[in-house]
Amino acid sequence: MLGFYENFPVNIHRVEAFTTSLSTKRLQRRLIQVLHDINHRKLSFEEVAYPTVPECTIIFEAGLADAESFNYIDDEETRKVLTALAKAPFQTMDFFCAVRYYKGALENKTPLKFDYYLLRVVFGRNSLEMQVFHERGPRYISPGDIITFIVNEVNKTSSKKTLKRIELGT
Repeated sequence: MLGFYENFPVNIHRVEAFTTSLSTKRLQRRLIQVLHDINHRKLSFEEVAYPTVPECTIIFEAGLADAESFNYIDDEETRKVLTALAKAPFQTMDFFCAVRYYKGALENKTPLKFDYYLLRVVFGRNSLEMQVFHERGPRYISPGDIITFIVNEVNKTSSKKTLKRIELGT
């Protein structure tokens, strides 16, 4: 089933909730477009999170779930999702995110161990919940930083703040 990963872990490392003024369809369109746009974009560590590795470049690779596997979010996958969204919005969207790290200058860059995350986005009426599971890797970027980065990228697509964090009481 497109958008849903059947083996999503039960033990989640980070959960955050957000409100939105967008319809679920419009928000899902934005989210898939943002993940398509950040795929293979070279970012400095400072653009994503507080740097735990100095002079480090980060490259994201995101994929959308399709039952038991994930498909890289390229132009073709984006079209497929937008076609499915035209029929009905997803209740849940699951993503795989590989975060690649490279230390040093372009010519002398050294690959470091990668981080692998699973991200589940559950949509409600004018709200969404993001759940992150750290699959493996050195965890140079925390699950919370992954959420913050994606939310900030979604919010950059509009002059109005699209997603507003809900502070959960303790």
